[in-house]
Amino acid sequence: MTGPGLAGGIGLTLRGISHAFGPLTVLDDITLTADPGAVLALVGPSGCGKSTLLGIMGGLIAPGAGTVVSQGAIADDCLNPFAYVFQDFALLPWRTVAGNVALVLERNLARRDRADRVAQVLALTGLTDFADAWPRQLSGGMRQRVGIARALAVRPACLLMDEPLSALDAQTRALLLEEFSELIARAGTTTIYVTHNLAEAVRLGHQIAVLSRRPGRVRHITRIDRPLAGRNADDADLRAIEADLWGMIRDDAAAAERERIDAAA
Repeated sequence: MTGPGLAGGIGLTLRGISHAFGPLTVLDDITLTADPGAVLALVGPSGCGKSTLLGIMGGLIAPGAGTVVSQGAIADDCLNPFAYVFQDFALLPWRTVAGNVALVLERNLARRDRADRVAQVLALTGLTDFADAWPRQLSGGMRQRVGIARALAVRPACLLMDEPLSALDAQTRALLLEEFSELIARAGTTTIYVTHNLAEAVRLGHQIAVLSRRPGRVRHITRIDRPLAGRNADDADLRAIEADLWGMIRDDAAAAERERIDAAA
């Protein structure tokens, strides 16, 4: 379901994506599809190229080989087809919540149109009552909600989220995960969600792509054909899927950790 005033999602198809940084190959022959309006979660051991792949999908990094093809029309009111949310909130301390959200609109919209759009995304993210608050007055979870509101303000066709909860404490992360689930369902935009946390992946992902240790390759794709609204932390089926995912990743994660320790020695 598309949320009020937000663009619908586009599909993305990756064909044969490979990439290297100098002599280091980080991705090898990635072929993958992100369905319109759905959440694709990318998981795998540290260093497997998840964030690099996200950058390629969003056009920030040109792949060494392969193509990314989008499917579907981009809405007329979309100011940027791709919007990012990172673990670093990156809010300007001298701007209010509304001012931080409005920042991404100032080059493209008149003042009145900006105000209307800011009001819409603040309502969508539950931040209306905090419009005039300063970032220093907000908790980490609230600041991340502002980051999401700012990303949604451009009405993206694809939302790219790079471990957005990893900088938060466990309690805040659990609470915000519930909000993410509802928010993503309401927004209706295609979402690519990078995480090392498998519980997050099974709560949010319609597809979960498991990448191998470097060079990252697609080892497995798990599909969860259930609405996000029907998922919760106590769901036995989701816990079983999480355990299966960990079984696929465990050996690679251990090997990647040994490589990190050896490199630091």
